Amino acid sequence: MARPDKVAAVEDLREQFAGADAVVLTEYRGLRVADLKKLRRSLGADASYAIAKNTLARLAAKDAGIDGLDDALAGPTAFTFIKGDVATAAKGLRDFAKANPLLVIKGGVMDGKVLDATQVKALADLESREVLLSKLAGAMKGTAQRAVSLFAAPLTQAAQLFGALQAKMDDGSTAVQEQDDAPANADAPEASVEADAEAVSQDATPETPATTDEPADAVSAE
Repeated sequence: MARPDKVAAVEDLREQFAGADAVVLTEYRGLRVADLKKLRRSLGADASYAIAKNTLARLAAKDAGIDGLDDALAGPTAFTFIKGDVATAAKGLRDFAKANPLLVIKGGVMDGKVLDATQVKALADLESREVLLSKLAGAMKGTAQRAVSLFAAPLTQAAQLFGALQAKMDDGSTAVQEQDDAPANADAPEASVEADAEAVSQDATPETPATTDEPADAVSAE
């Protein structure tokens, strides 16, 4: 029958495995207590560093649905449970291991996937959460500005088209008004045409010959 303290320890580890965004397994053999305190401070506020027995950790990981850690659970093992910025905690472990070679990164778990030591170290090369959020905010701001420009462009073009249409309509109205005014001034040319036609008619009327009587006298004389 399992001892209550071990059951409680397994349950505590299970909750930490299940609630962590990532877990990094390290070997701490040879490190002093002061070194471990310094290591905990270097991990940041989003990570906790705990030492546990491999047998208990194996049971807790299995209960949390994590398989594949058997190879890493050999020798003295400490667990870094990360809740939040994984890159910052991974950087802290990497930098501490460079300065203290006795700390050995053995592997880890992230999003349910088991990682080897190389993959865990690669996490340290990722940009921190603050940098990523800053870049995301900048990208969203740039996208919003481009969206405003895209929405404003059609509106500007529409305003220009309406302005041109209004100007064209104003020009058409002026032309129509001029045509409406034209017949009032057309009477004088029409009267002039009638006068000219009458004058031409009078000029075309044949006159009586002045020498009509002369042929009659000539016939009478004969």
